[in-house]
Amino acid sequence: MTKPLIEISGLYKIFGPKPESVLPLVKEGLSKDEVLSQTGHTVGLKDINLEIHKGEIFVIMGLSGSGKSTLIRHFNRLIDPTKGKIDVEGSDVMQMNSKELEEFRRHKMSMVFQRFGLFPHRKVIDNVGYGLEVQGMKKEERNKHAQEWLETVGLKGYEEQYPSQLSGGQQQRVGLARALCTNAEILLMDEAFSALDPLIRSEMQDQLIELQEKLHKTIVFITHDLDEALRLGDRIAILKDGDLVQTGTPDDILLNPADDYVEAFVKDVNRARALTVETVMQKPALRITAVTIEDALKQMKMKKQDYGYHVTDNEYQGLITKEGLTEAAEDDSVSDNIEPELYEDVPTVTPDLAIEEVLTDSMSSDYSLPVVDEEGHLKGELEREKVADIFAEKSKADTGS
Repeated sequence: MTKPLIEISGLYKIFGPKPESVLPLVKEGLSKDEVLSQTGHTVGLKDINLEIHKGEIFVIMGLSGSGKSTLIRHFNRLIDPTKGKIDVEGSDVMQMNSKELEEFRRHKMSMVFQRFGLFPHRKVIDNVGYGLEVQGMKKEERNKHAQEWLETVGLKGYEEQYPSQLSGGQQQRVGLARALCTNAEILLMDEAFSALDPLIRSEMQDQLIELQEKLHKTIVFITHDLDEALRLGDRIAILKDGDLVQTGTPDDILLNPADDYVEAFVKDVNRARALTVETVMQKPALRITAVTIEDALKQMKMKKQDYGYHVTDNEYQGLITKEGLTEAAEDDSVSDNIEPELYEDVPTVTPDLAIEEVLTDSMSSDYSLPVVDEEGHLKGELEREKVADIFAEKSKADTGS
């Protein structure tokens, strides 16, 4: 497995006049409230260990006071830890001197803030090009880059406007363009969409997903909103009172919450919308590769299956049943080979579809639906019982049983 781009090891942050003296109490396991009442110090982060891989959107989430914004500010050392190591692409950020750290912030990481962070006295194009100006790039060249990024985020024609002349969503697009303009490999986004209206927020999420498909940046995204985390994150880390309580894929978090805290987070999520076919599908019970009806029936008999998925040249052809094949074998007018008219009328589904999108087909079909990718390869089968289990688990969580 490739080495993580960012590695956080044994990270502690304690706010107060003598954090080092309080560290042993934190390591002994005293809670955030106990440390505060006994010492007057606040535990920001407690033994955080994280690996973030190149090209992923890694979401850090939690309620207010959980430590998520404190954590992201350690990545570029806007906050120094009380103890711990921050490694970015083999470089120990804690060992950097002021000049090295300055270069690191200018070229390696860009940040998008919740409240946009734009300069009100600068035009849009100058805001976008600010990072390049700090890097020392000449105006003509940085304006060219800024123009390209403004077009990328859908703000062509707004170059000469001032931030106050833009809507909140447009201002955040400027902030995003500014962060991207420096061509930094890592993008830090601290509650970047939280200040936006729900509709604009959803549009910005769409745009980030669309941009990421082209750019493959490494994005660390902070949010308190689970729906946003599930929609954006390749992986999610959940914090509570400075503790990292669970890290996993959106599916892991939804289906296997680590404790009551995470379970409370996920209980109101629409699982059918959040989970994909790939998450729920099983391996095909029977993949039939035979050419003739007789050989197909033999395969069914060996596997004790009443139907199977016919595959030739590694491509899915259709679903065939024991009953249909037996009737065909007894009909002298029918070819000995498996022909298309023997296939049942069963829809295929793709692995990336949300369960919500295939719910009707799954529940109304007498057979498990074949899961077929864009190249026509059979990837699995979607059992009606497995889809029903999603709702059974949700109902169980709601009743607390």
